This record gives sequence, C-alpha cells and structure tokens, in this order.
Amino acid sequence: MSMSVGSEGGEEEAISTINTTPLVDVMLVLLIIFLITVPVITKTIPLELPDAANIPTETKPENITVAIDKEGKIFWNLVEMASSEALLEQAKTVAVLTPQPEIHIRADKEVRYEYVGRTIVLVQRAGILKVGFITEPPARAAARR
Repeated sequence: MSMSVGSEGGEEEAISTINTTPLVDVMLVLLIIFLITVPVITKTIPLELPDAANIPTETKPENITVAIDKEGKIFWNLVEMASSEALLEQAKTVAVLTPQPEIHIRADKEVRYEYVGRTIVLVQRAGILKVGFITEPPARAAARR
C-alpha cells in the first residue's frame, strides 16, 4: 500500500467544476414538500358564485333614465328635477303603473357617491322595484380618451 504524494506518478488535475447533484436533490425535495402542503394550507368557504354576463340593455319605451351630472343635478328623462322631493313625487306616479318600469341610473364619473346614494333611496322609497346602473364598457371608455 503506497501513497502518492506530490506529482511523482502521473498527471493529476484538480476538478474545477461544481457538483450540482446535491443542489438538485434538495430542490426536488423542497418542490415535493410545497406540492403536498399548499392544498392543505388553502382553505376556502364553499360558495356558489354568480355567473356574470355582459348583456346589452334593452331600451324599452317604459324604462326611465335618471341621470346625475357632476354637480349633483338630477334629470328625469332629460328633464331637470327641481329638488329631491320632485324626484320622489315623479317616481311615486310611475311606481303604480303595471308593469312597473325600470329605473336606469346614469351618473357622471366625477359625481360624489352621496348624490347617487340619495337618488337610489328616493327611488326605493317611491316603491320602484327594479333599479339598474348604466355604465360604459371599458374598451369604449378607453377609446374616448
């Protein structure tokens, strides 16, 4: 049994590459651990979420459009309402019709939410059952800018 010291025997070179096998082994083990534990960590409450669809509104002659500009002025089918009491009275006269018309609210994007909320409350107090909002689709809104 002999031992070679120095460079007596042959030409031996030092290995200058990194052995990546242990690194790959550790990464595979971590990947397996994450794949097993992630479904256990994710806990959700079972819900039946509603389906959303973008259906264009059908403009019927009996539908009423209530518009609110950025100053808070309320318009009933292009006619400006003098006060919120006038809007309430106008809505009460329409609420007794059969079939009851829908109220479509169009509000300026700069209007304070307070005015929209007050309008909704007034329409509901009058007895209108169907209230909707009219918005502009994102593609059309971006094209206008």
